[in-house]
Amino acid sequence: MTEQAAFSVATTRSVDVAGVPFHADLSGALFWDEQRLLVVSDLHLEKGSSFATRGVLLPPYDTLATLSRLAAVISRHDPKTVIALGDSFHDRSAHERLSADDRDAVAALQSGRDWIWISGNHDPMLPRDLGGTVADEVAIGPITFRHEPTGAHGEISGHLHPKARVSARGRSMERRCFASDGMRAVMPAFGAYAGGLSIRDAAFAKIFPETSFVAHLLGDRRVHAIAASRCS
Repeated sequence: MTEQAAFSVATTRSVDVAGVPFHADLSGALFWDEQRLLVVSDLHLEKGSSFATRGVLLPPYDTLATLSRLAAVISRHDPKTVIALGDSFHDRSAHERLSADDRDAVAALQSGRDWIWISGNHDPMLPRDLGGTVADEVAIGPITFRHEPTGAHGEISGHLHPKARVSARGRSMERRCFASDGMRAVMPAFGAYAGGLSIRDAAFAKIFPETSFVAHLLGDRRVHAIAASRCS
């Protein structure tokens, strides 16, 4: 086993959605091996510069950090297709604030593969000059990829930025997570500056019946599967 393969095995967990097996990557991406399809959600590129226009000064490195993490997971899985599942840009003009280097980085990530930008509530009018194609949603076999969750069978969505807190042995850990009941899944936000919403929030109750779903927490070294009923 190569070093790269060993790293991949150690940092992914199998998550089934509507009978389709996905690898939940420690980065917060999903990989569908049969389709060689990588999915990421809520990149929120240029969130730092968006805040700066309102007088909230944050280190202006979130886009670089997010694209670097995305490059690493693409290198790890070598997908044929990448779906960016909405809110890839933090606001309607965020793409205009991308530096030349960031635009080159996006082009490099797209090279040799299909790239699909799903429109989100933060970026409903996605630019056509960043490569790839733009869609409201994409259906492949039994799976539908869209930004905002509806609770439909076979749906993989983002938007809610799920996170969960779990306590054990007197310690508490709060992390971003995938939320899934085997029929549908909500992905964690991938962006460096993206926040999170507790899976115990009422928004998740509209998607999953009661708490009969699993939070796949992004830990330091592996993805932890924890019943939502155990999370706070």
